[in-house]
Amino acid sequence: MDIQEVKNNETVATVGEMVTEDYRKAEVFKKFGIDFCCGGKIPLDEICSKKGINVAEVKQALMELDEQQGQPTQDYNTWELDFLSDYIINTHHKYVNEALPLLDEFSAKVVRVHGDAHPEVIEIANHYQAVANELRMHMHKEEAILFPYIRQMAVAKRNNESLPPSTFGTVKAPINMMESEHDSAGKKLQAISELSNSYNPPVEACNTYRVLYAKLQEFEKDLHQHIHLENNILFPKAIKLETELPS
Repeated sequence: MDIQEVKNNETVATVGEMVTEDYRKAEVFKKFGIDFCCGGKIPLDEICSKKGINVAEVKQALMELDEQQGQPTQDYNTWELDFLSDYIINTHHKYVNEALPLLDEFSAKVVRVHGDAHPEVIEIANHYQAVANELRMHMHKEEAILFPYIRQMAVAKRNNESLPPSTFGTVKAPINMMESEHDSAGKKLQAISELSNSYNPPVEACNTYRVLYAKLQEFEKDLHQHIHLENNILFPKAIKLETELPS
C-alpha cells in the first residue's frame, strides 16, 4: 500500500512520515486524537476530514512546534536497522513484558470489585486480555524470526554480502502479518480508551481502579511509539534493504 498521496503533482506526506521526520509531532497528533501509528499511512487533510477534526487547528499546532527551538532527542530515522531492532526489543518489548503482570492483576481485581456497578470495566478487561495475549505471541515472532533476519540484512549490507537465506521468502510476508496484528491491537486499545472515557475513572473509583486506567493510558502511549518505529521506519526500510542486496 502506498504511504503517500499525490495531489496537483505534489507529494503529500502522511501523518506517519511527519512523525518519522520529527517525533515531537506525535504529541500534537495525540492531542487531537489522530492515529499516527496503525493509521499513519494517511495524509493529514484526509484523516482530519474523516474524523471531523479542524485541520487548520492541527496545522497551527504543528507550525508552533516547528517554531520551537531544538530538535527531537532521538532521530530514529538515521539508525542502522539492526540497532533499531535491538532498541525496540530492549525498550518497548521490555516495557510490555514488565507492564503485563500488573495490568493482568489490576484489571481482574477491578472487574471483581466494580464489575457489577461499572460493566464497562468487564469489556475493558476483555479487550486488554486479548491485546496482551496477541502481544506476547507477536513479540515472540518478531524476536525469533523477523528481527534476526533484519539484523542479518543490515550486516550483509555493511559487509557487501549477499542476501541471507530466509524460511519465509520475501521479508514482506512477516511484515504484512506484523502490521495486521498492529492494526488489531490498535483497534482494541481505541475501544479501551472509549470505554474508559479517555482513561478517566469515575469519582468514586478506588486507587486500584485509578492506577489501572493510568497504566492502560501509559501502555497505549508506549505502544503507539512502538508501532510507529516498526510500521513507519523499520519495516519500510527493511523491505527496501532486501531489494538492494544481491541474491
